[in-house]
Amino acid sequence: MTHSQPHRAGFSSQRLCRIDRLFERYVQSGLLSGILGIIYRRGEVVHASAVGMRERESLRPMTEDTIFRVYSMTKPITAVAALMLYEDGRFLLDDPLATYIPEFEDVRVYTGDMDNLETPDRPIHVKDLFMHTAGLTYGWDQEHPVEELYRKTIGDTEQLNLETFVERIASLPLLYHPGSRWIYSYATDVLGRLVELLSGQSLDRFFRREIFAPLGMNDTAFHLPPESLDRFAACYWPPGGIMGPGAPPSPRPDFDEPYDLANLGEPRFDLQDAPSGSRYARPPNFLSGGGGLVSTAGDYLRFAQMLLNGGVLDGNRLLGRKTVEMMRVNHLPADLIPIQVGPTPDSGYGFGLGVSVLTNPPASGQPGSAGSFGWSGAATTQFWIDPAEEMIGLLLAQFFPFDYYPIAREFRLAAYQALVD
Repeated sequence: MTHSQPHRAGFSSQRLCRIDRLFERYVQSGLLSGILGIIYRRGEVVHASAVGMRERESLRPMTEDTIFRVYSMTKPITAVAALMLYEDGRFLLDDPLATYIPEFEDVRVYTGDMDNLETPDRPIHVKDLFMHTAGLTYGWDQEHPVEELYRKTIGDTEQLNLETFVERIASLPLLYHPGSRWIYSYATDVLGRLVELLSGQSLDRFFRREIFAPLGMNDTAFHLPPESLDRFAACYWPPGGIMGPGAPPSPRPDFDEPYDLANLGEPRFDLQDAPSGSRYARPPNFLSGGGGLVSTAGDYLRFAQMLLNGGVLDGNRLLGRKTVEMMRVNHLPADLIPIQVGPTPDSGYGFGLGVSVLTNPPASGQPGSAGSFGWSGAATTQFWIDPAEEMIGLLLAQFFPFDYYPIAREFRLAAYQALVD
């Protein structure tokens, strides 16, 4: 990854050092094993900060070519794949989903009584899959009967293929009438199945031939080959595998002390998934368009550059400019904003076709431009694209869950405060 002088892209080198200090605080304090952050603007990488270790147990350092589980950052890639087929005339956004996946023809809606399900107010449209407004869910709510049915019916996705998975989803009641709510869900996995059906290719093959090869994303796939395992980061979570927000305040080390990779504080995390023996070390049965990919900073940056450029990179056009413009604007009505994935709303954010969209920067409490878009992954990965500033931010760590620490918000602040031109 070639780096430029920050001042050429309107950044203060001195102020960019705050990114390094932020990452060092998390690693030296034993909160995270390693972190990689990339800032790109006006065609150049202006800052890359790799701190800590990609695998603490083996003392392998974090490097720019480290391979990460990007989880839900797979979703924008699936959305691009589907939009490529949309541009090819294979479907229209307001087409009923059942036109292409007949199993959804007779779905019913839960409205309070499992014995009296209702007919949907309208069919699920293909667009609902992009936007998480299809009536589907993830089965996270431990108290809701439909969510419990999801957990029982789907079971271990690693034992399913994508076709069987979608058949099981279609057999379940909808959580709400299509278009009436925004609920984060398996919708993008169903969209991945639509890509397979309309293209006549498996999802991994379509990704490889139509997206990864043209963009030069050589380290992005649903699993790693044996020769790449030594670059694969370990994944961690809080002691005892505690999931959910609510970490204690991060101690702030004395920054007069130099950062020393060999002399770090005791880790306050447990190993969740080691590179050796990881499920990502073998081809999966379930090709999850919602969260199945691994990638590197360099690869994902090329995908983001393509979107920033309006669908083209190095002469390879994946999408038309107007399609990208449609993808990255908010499509939700005002009463469905803000979106919410975790315990608190994502204030200031709406949703486009496969990406969140910043509609109200003051409400978000973060610097940025209206119209910025992007998404995150469950193990503390995030990207955003700011077309107004011609800027991309990319944060990659490996720690469950995403919102346990505020590092993504802090990284965004550290990036924007360094922008001086």
